[in-house]
Amino acid sequence: MTKSLQVMRGRKFLQVLEGARTIFLRDGFEGASVDEIAREAGVSKATLYSYFPDKRIMFMEVFRNELARETADASALIEVDLPVEQVLPFIVQIVSAHMISEFGLRIYRVSVGEAERFPTLAQEYYESGPMLLRQQLITYLERCVQRGELSIPDLELAAEQLIALASVSVHGRALFLGPPAVDKELVRKVNGSAVSMFLACYAKGRDPVIEAAE
Repeated sequence: MTKSLQVMRGRKFLQVLEGARTIFLRDGFEGASVDEIAREAGVSKATLYSYFPDKRIMFMEVFRNELARETADASALIEVDLPVEQVLPFIVQIVSAHMISEFGLRIYRVSVGEAERFPTLAQEYYESGPMLLRQQLITYLERCVQRGELSIPDLELAAEQLIALASVSVHGRALFLGPPAVDKELVRKVNGSAVSMFLACYAKGRDPVIEAAE
């Protein structure tokens, strides 16, 4: 497989990739047919194979591309140089919104469902998704500590806690019952509580619960 990982890029590459994305996220690897991917992309099978000589390569390329999209918004936000109480609500919102989105749920299911067929898939999902987000949060929280806004003895644990707080009640409900089972009021309540609890534990020199609730 390593030898054949040559992905050709050309005029219709993105068109083919988007068609493959639609079918893979809907049907998974096993359920997706090359004929249907070509039909969805609006290209011939010959054109499709000229870009991706193997369905496995196509699947991995779609998967990696989706993980790259996944971290873009959080990366940009974490670089913003504003007081922590202004930035945290948006970080928590991005995390929880992804966890209950159709895309977030589908890529999670696909990564878990295809982990046996692709032994490195779950690891790659973790390293390029959750672990990367955690590293970005660690970097941001470390800057907050250096500015004297937060007091955090264990940055890795604090980053994991923030992600976990953002997922309370919403991820499991959306995963098993579907996104419509999570309404805006629940998301607002979970996000507000996540920020309040995090700042209550780690903020320095102020009453973060009151500030977060205002």
